[in-house]
Amino acid sequence: MIHRIEFNRQSLIGSLTAEVEPLLRIQSGDTLRFAAPDAGWGVGESWAKRTKPVQRETPYDGGHGLIGPFYIEGSQPGMTLAIRFNEIVPGSYGFTSAGGYPNWQNQMLKLTDIPDITLDWTLDAASATGTCSLGGRDYTVSLRPFMGLIGMPPSKEGVYDTWPPRFCGGNIDCRELIAGSVLYLPVPVAGGYLSIGDGHAAQGDGEVSCQAIECPMDLVDVTVTLLPQQGLTLPRAETPAGWITFGFHEDLNEATVQALDGMLDLMGEQYGLSRVEAIGLGSAVIDLRITQIVNGVKGVHALLPHGAFR
Repeated sequence: MIHRIEFNRQSLIGSLTAEVEPLLRIQSGDTLRFAAPDAGWGVGESWAKRTKPVQRETPYDGGHGLIGPFYIEGSQPGMTLAIRFNEIVPGSYGFTSAGGYPNWQNQMLKLTDIPDITLDWTLDAASATGTCSLGGRDYTVSLRPFMGLIGMPPSKEGVYDTWPPRFCGGNIDCRELIAGSVLYLPVPVAGGYLSIGDGHAAQGDGEVSCQAIECPMDLVDVTVTLLPQQGLTLPRAETPAGWITFGFHEDLNEATVQALDGMLDLMGEQYGLSRVEAIGLGSAVIDLRITQIVNGVKGVHALLPHGAFR
């Protein structure tokens, strides 16, 4: 079944929680189609005309503007949820802030005392380009839209911040999760309570300024499928670029080990390799990338490109 979600107060939430009535109960294999605000709950035709038409409510709306939560019938802890991104169409504006904010990298780069700036991007989904003006010159980049936040609450009780990534998803901010990708998440609670948001029109690995090209989405089309016997402990994804495994930790070394550990498991499943065989062979082809450094809990992903072995 295809569910078309209307954008209104009832479809928005700013946390990950199972303590609310779900927006919708869906079956495994159902497709969701919806528009989404930018991460700061904004919508509009341009940055200048951006508005926030929905009033936030405590205690559930402290974070990113998400669509959800969706209750997946039959889902139980230990199962895996596969989220396939069929289509992602950005809105007509985007923004990127930089400087000023006292995060750790701005402090070390001596950018905290510099007044912050916001780049005003005009987005063209048809040509897949975004343009902003800076210092009297126009800069154009190629768009590669994806959703930064796809996740479920880690337990049945509590209201969880949208800021960090967790074992059950969250603010992953992986630029590889474009249309055509499938993200696999461990189900943490009965029903899942999946929420999706934080549209990005383009982002480099790391999300170095603390923001991508943040944007609303005119269309997000996803198919949600329940896999009863996957037994994942951390997310993984199959993307147009290749297979990806993730690691999340405040320490990049720890996040790296988690990502590699997941990749060794995946290569064992795919090719029947032992762990030492997988890391030996993988050293020739696996790419390790810093997913993001800005969400408190940092992210690393290991990428095994399609066709790496012939």
